[in-house]
Amino acid sequence: MHRSLESDAAGRSIVQFPPARDPATVVAGRRRSATAASAGPAGRREHAGDERQTNPPMTTCAATLIDGNLAAEEIKEELRARVERLAASGVRPGLGTILVGDDPGSRSYVRGKHRDCADVGIESIRRELPADSTQKEVLRVVRELNEDPACSGFIVQLPLPPHMDMRVVLQAIDPDKDADGLHPVNLGRLVLDQPGTVPCTPQGILELLRRNEVPITGAQFCVIGCGTTVGRPLGLMLTRVTEHATVTMCHEATVDVAAHTRVADVVIAAAGVAHLVKPYWVKPGATVLSVGITRTVEGILGDVHPDVEGVAGKWTRATGGVGPMTRAMLLRNVVDLAERRAEQDRPSRSHADAVEHAG
Repeated sequence: MHRSLESDAAGRSIVQFPPARDPATVVAGRRRSATAASAGPAGRREHAGDERQTNPPMTTCAATLIDGNLAAEEIKEELRARVERLAASGVRPGLGTILVGDDPGSRSYVRGKHRDCADVGIESIRRELPADSTQKEVLRVVRELNEDPACSGFIVQLPLPPHMDMRVVLQAIDPDKDADGLHPVNLGRLVLDQPGTVPCTPQGILELLRRNEVPITGAQFCVIGCGTTVGRPLGLMLTRVTEHATVTMCHEATVDVAAHTRVADVVIAAAGVAHLVKPYWVKPGATVLSVGITRTVEGILGDVHPDVEGVAGKWTRATGGVGPMTRAMLLRNVVDLAERRAEQDRPSRSHADAVEHAG
């Protein structure tokens, strides 16, 4: 089944379900047909009842809107203090970006990231190449940033031109300079629960939940979408010892997505299907976060239908929720990498000072 990569205003890559086929019903329909054919009239009658099912009654409540912009500003303020401490010790964090081509969306995302850098005192290191650049030329720039001491961490803006192998380019990044947390080494560290850089959007989701006092430990989570940038790493993070949530992962082959969302305390929608999560999919009082987006002539639509506001306890809209947190987590990753490098360099500097004084 075809899937595509979509980037949102925060630069997140979202693995999309096919827009014309609702993942909650596409496989269910195939299986109903197969079961009815094998079970005879009784089987057909049983599943015919499923087709006639009406939406269950809902309990309405006034949902609290989770403000990602506010949380992101709080994080930036915390990062400014950390950047100042690093500067006092002679270290200035630097974020590098590699942009290939002239895609307006990608160019806008990169500009936004560097505006964020200036806002907290992080150095900007920009590398731009034309769309017809060879993969070898892009890899050469990756190696340059790997070796640049002024660059604490960097990203390769996606998508790359179709003639390039994204996996080869991303794997060429030094894992200790991987600001996006998408290098296989860092994803492996996440699987093994070892220290490393984690992907920005899942990290931002967890931070947003904590800052809005949404219980995580022991809670039932339903994550819709299992892409490598959001769903899959989020599932791993939620099941770490520090979180200890119970997680159900739904995807395009899930028979009945709504059956899982209706019992979840927290629903994370990262499928890239406009208004996929309907009000009757949500348990009254649950927390619902909209991550995936769909661009239409009417504007950007999120994975969560706006009417969910009348059922959920807390929720985010398509914009102003998870997106700002993704960008804030990129900044945090860069500062984390700069602090880690400064800590590693400290013994060698102390040794050099001792030798100088002894001489």
